[in-house]
Amino acid sequence: MTYEAEVQFKFDATFTHNSWNSSFDGDDFIPEEHYLITAPAADLNAKQYFKLFEKFLLCVGMCPGSIRSGAMSLVFNDWTSEEEQRKVCKEYEITMDEDLDEKFKEWKVRDEEWERLKNAPKGPMGTVLQQENDLIGLE
Repeated sequence: MTYEAEVQFKFDATFTHNSWNSSFDGDDFIPEEHYLITAPAADLNAKQYFKLFEKFLLCVGMCPGSIRSGAMSLVFNDWTSEEEQRKVCKEYEITMDEDLDEKFKEWKVRDEEWERLKNAPKGPMGTVLQQENDLIGLE
């Protein structure tokens, strides 16, 4: 058994000018546009569908920033559970605003450790010398 499928995005635009204006207003204006984007759809995954739709949106004049914003709004909205949002954040290594306070605390600890290591006494080869209270089991 064979399965064939095709997806199509179609856009048609025409301009009907006013009778008082017999010419178009600029060289950058196209009075009529027709786009038909087709792709085999039998084996497309969700990311490939979005990539195809992105091309269509670019053809009809959307800017890349608006397209990305629209895609992100599918995940980060009031109707998507926080659990699902966090899955996407983890997949793309994104930090949600609610988690920034904890991240700042982690960065502060790392910065303090870096300062300690940077200012610690150095050995002859530039290695950090262990202080007595840093050794395991001694305090």
